[in-house]
Amino acid sequence: MNELHKRLKSFTYAWKGLCSFLSKEHNAWIHCTAVIAVTIAGIWFEITRTEWLIILLCFAMVLAAEAFNTAIERLVNLVSPDYHPVAGDVKDVAAGAVLICAIFTAIIGLIIFVPYF
Repeated sequence: MNELHKRLKSFTYAWKGLCSFLSKEHNAWIHCTAVIAVTIAGIWFEITRTEWLIILLCFAMVLAAEAFNTAIERLVNLVSPDYHPVAGDVKDVAAGAVLICAIFTAIIGLIIFVPYF
């Protein structure tokens, strides 16, 4: 029973992290706004089940990338509160990873939605 309690408690920590991410990160708000807009567009255009699966994977990829980026930025700020070029580079690379995900997600969105216009 103790093992089950530990597993359930890990979900509590994950939920706490998700709430922190969504309440404090402006970029997360922007991504969530895009998720809502694309979901409305998907409903409006009645996209296919396969298109929904691809869109959902894109949502997950971008939000997870942004969450990883946030975690990296917070950790770097903790261990290197003063400016350090390597710390800055780490944060820039993490942000670049989010940009890669966002760019490819936008391309996928265009491929899916342009034919509906």
